Amino acid sequence: MTEHHNNQDQASAAAAAPAVVTQSRAEAFTFGDPVPVMDRSSILDYVQCTAYNDWYEPPVSFDGLAKTFHAGTHHSSAMFFKRNVLASTFIPHKLLTRQAFSSWALNFLTFGNGYLEKRSSRLGGPLKLVPALSKYTRRGVDLDRYYFVDRDNLKDAYEFAPDSVFHLMEPDINQEVYGLPEYLGSLHSAWLNESATLFRRKYYENGSHAGFILYMTDAAQNEDDVKAMRQALKDSKGPGNFRNLFMYAPNGKKDGIQLIPVSEVTAKDEFFNIKNITRDDMLAAHRVPPQLLGVVPSNTGGFGAADTAAKVFGRNEVEPLQARFLELNEWIGEEVVRFKPYTIEATPQE
Repeated sequence: MTEHHNNQDQASAAAAAPAVVTQSRAEAFTFGDPVPVMDRSSILDYVQCTAYNDWYEPPVSFDGLAKTFHAGTHHSSAMFFKRNVLASTFIPHKLLTRQAFSSWALNFLTFGNGYLEKRSSRLGGPLKLVPALSKYTRRGVDLDRYYFVDRDNLKDAYEFAPDSVFHLMEPDINQEVYGLPEYLGSLHSAWLNESATLFRRKYYENGSHAGFILYMTDAAQNEDDVKAMRQALKDSKGPGNFRNLFMYAPNGKKDGIQLIPVSEVTAKDEFFNIKNITRDDMLAAHRVPPQLLGVVPSNTGGFGAADTAAKVFGRNEVEPLQARFLELNEWIGEEVVRFKPYTIEATPQE
């Protein structure tokens, strides 16, 4: 009797146990992340200048600023535009050529620091002024000495001759060792603009433009049919995409195979919104009117007359910048930097 009852208990337990359900394995396709031009987590980590060897390190990553220079179209274009205007109004001097001034101005606009090295003759008089790359120039701990430092080759670092470097800096509110560019507040917009472009580019290179989920619930399909469709979808990606796909489902039910789009229109609209908003942020930070950079207006009213915008830009932006570069004259003791007025010729009337 005991053995009989045990068999009955085992049978009852087996009947009460939950059935093991074998489910098909879900499979997801992804493509790689966009590759940015720099690691954004490091550029704004510093809060002050730290001493390293005989010089101070800058408060932000100058290497990061150099990489960000090419991250956004309107970011670099605005600085090139200012540089070109300044160079076009600059009057060359025997000590400072137009090319040297252009390099000096671009370094100042990009890094908030512009350096000129005075090369002297044997008698001690100035021969010429040569721009030093702001990315690699460091200020000494006593603030009167300057060094040329490449972090990848510290053994090649050297000190400039005493009193031979003129430092034009954009003052910062947190420290007085280095200048900082005015556009720092728009860096996140520049990076977001770059990320949107890289994502869109990766999206097209991947070839999966349809952006859909193929949902199959038809029980009439066997596993070989599912594998064949999966392979056909894989083969439609990458080079040679835009292939047509044919699916034959005998005795299939209605809605057994469904094609579900995944926010195609929304993603497209967000891309344009991100590009436009970040562009406006960068232009606001650089204070350059959009019509002067060739931006196509999206509204019927446009941006207004370009010559009027150029005159306002010349008065509010170019003249103050020209005044900053005149500081060199006080340091060297003669009028090396001179500018012509920035004028916009009136368009002749028909």
